[in-house]
Amino acid sequence: MSQGVGKQGKKELVKNIIKELHKGMTPQQAKEKFEKEVGSITSFEIAQIEQELINEGVSPDEIKRFCNVHALLFESILSESFKNPEYPVHPVNLFKQENQQIKKLLEKIREVSHKKDFGPLKELLSELRKIDAHYSAKEQLLFPYLEKHGFMGPSKVMWGKHNDIRAMMKDAIDMLGKISFDEYLEKYLNPLIEEIDGMIFKEENILFPSSLEMLSAEEWVQILKETKETGFAFIKLPATLDKLIEEFEANLSQDPKIEDGQIVFETGTLALNELESILNTLPVDITFVDKDNKVKYFSKSKDRIFLRTKSVIKRDVQNCHPPQSVDKVMQIIEWFKKGEKDFVDFWINFKGRFIYIRYFAVRDKKGNYLGTLEVTQDITQIKDLEGEKRLADQGDRS
Repeated sequence: MSQGVGKQGKKELVKNIIKELHKGMTPQQAKEKFEKEVGSITSFEIAQIEQELINEGVSPDEIKRFCNVHALLFESILSESFKNPEYPVHPVNLFKQENQQIKKLLEKIREVSHKKDFGPLKELLSELRKIDAHYSAKEQLLFPYLEKHGFMGPSKVMWGKHNDIRAMMKDAIDMLGKISFDEYLEKYLNPLIEEIDGMIFKEENILFPSSLEMLSAEEWVQILKETKETGFAFIKLPATLDKLIEEFEANLSQDPKIEDGQIVFETGTLALNELESILNTLPVDITFVDKDNKVKYFSKSKDRIFLRTKSVIKRDVQNCHPPQSVDKVMQIIEWFKKGEKDFVDFWINFKGRFIYIRYFAVRDKKGNYLGTLEVTQDITQIKDLEGEKRLADQGDRS
């Protein structure tokens, strides 16, 4: 590949090769040009390219007509690129398990076809016809979520190929024993096997990797839940699926990340200034000590109870307490580190106010200790509350 061709330039080269294929270039010529000018490409980029061609006006039917050629063009690269999802009950793994069963069934059909006997084919094709449920699961589970991400190619192109295979399957069953075996093999059975093999390749090397790139953890969990309604054609869902879904959801829960200046949590997004303002607005004083016993953060609430200055940051926590309370503080932290306690609370009278002080162990989703959170609150007025004050009473009492 020529030096200096960026990702977008590479995509344009591939799009041009595909367009030339559609104009009459032979697959071998296209493959040689691809290897010379492009070199390597990911399955996700291929899916994007086909989507862009549709966006530019190339009809889905035209893409569908040449998608087997496209797959052949990229086969040597794509075969090495796909990696299994980590989790055994991931929907992609379930689809791949189905494909393994389909491959075994196709191999049996090939073996029988060598004997040129229509008899055994009837039962095998009847079993293979269940592939309709495999395609329906893709259409109902995967395609809608891909469409939400603006990826319309599979539903427009691959769905059309599904229907082609369904029609070919019907013809293959209808024509059993009605013509010579050699003619049947050439016109009906071999083309059907070839199309199904090609669909398996496109699923595992283009559709599934692209889906893994695009869909969120939450979407995969929802797809897994919906498999209970659609089912699969050639495999049984685990008997403990509900429990596995819980484990899957826990394993795939995403850590917070920053995107476009926003902190993305599992339950929403916040800008940095929003998060800081929220912490400072809470009617409590917050101090966080990290796993190495260093003070890492404190909030700046308007009416802070205990004085904190920036000089305390990165200071050892034992140096931030009077000698008579250091041992107790360190004991609490030790309990948290060992997992013996999750919180400790106590309350004191301070300058005529009733102060509630709580220490919490902060742990990640796997239970690893991250630090200790101190939360201090003036509950003088809260302690004296009686009766009720409803939202409808707002304005009656401050």
